[in-house]
Amino acid sequence: MPVCWQGTRKSNPTEVGKDFFGDNYIQNFKDNGVNTDFVGQTSDAATGAASIIVNSAGENAIVIVAGSNMLLGSEELQRALPAIRQAKVLVCQLEVNPQTSLQALQMAQENKVKTIFNPAPAIPDLDAGFYRASDVFCCNESEAELLTGSSVVNVEDAHRAGQELLKRGCRSVIITLGPQGCVVLEAKEATSKHIQTAAVTAVDTTGAGDSFIGALAFYMARYPTMPLEEMARRANQVAGVSVQAAGTQTSYPLRKDLPAELF
Repeated sequence: MPVCWQGTRKSNPTEVGKDFFGDNYIQNFKDNGVNTDFVGQTSDAATGAASIIVNSAGENAIVIVAGSNMLLGSEELQRALPAIRQAKVLVCQLEVNPQTSLQALQMAQENKVKTIFNPAPAIPDLDAGFYRASDVFCCNESEAELLTGSSVVNVEDAHRAGQELLKRGCRSVIITLGPQGCVVLEAKEATSKHIQTAAVTAVDTTGAGDSFIGALAFYMARYPTMPLEEMARRANQVAGVSVQAAGTQTSYPLRKDLPAELF
């Protein structure tokens, strides 16, 4: 899902159905300043949708029906190549065909565009090319556990899992740990860094990971020389704000709603 920031515009190749949800998605993009030049509508599948259940503690369970998402392919990527070449950061995940995401990441790297890859929803047999194509490989604890085969429930576990992911070719790894903050590892440094987060009362954690990654992409694009750990610290704060409100996009703060020191 797109994260929209005031003063920025994004182009993201995607495919929606010719249905009520597809029409609403496109209008929502436009309302939030997201470029829709590369958003196609198809009659071959319904718009992708997710059913979300939130418990009393704010934790969620999500069932995704990919629908038209899976129709995004090489042809659409080639049409978007001029926009990709002009980008500063490309974000990919696994709610579209995995090979399409991998191709997009590789296209970005070939054009010296920074890449963020979020392996969500995670798959155990992830193509090895994803690791090599990721400037930042960002996952949560359950995704890290599935990918590495090792339990990830605390900071020490995340450090070990992150080291394993670095060995597979990532330039850097961020493992988010919910209320425990996140762990940041970079191939150029020997140690991992634990970025703590302030305690908040969670109303709805749905979309917290997207909020974190959207903020991270913003900082990478706007402040390219900022240390990754500082970007992660600020992204943690943005995600911490988002979990205090219900919904996904509706919970994302605008720039005017955040402390000035985050910018």
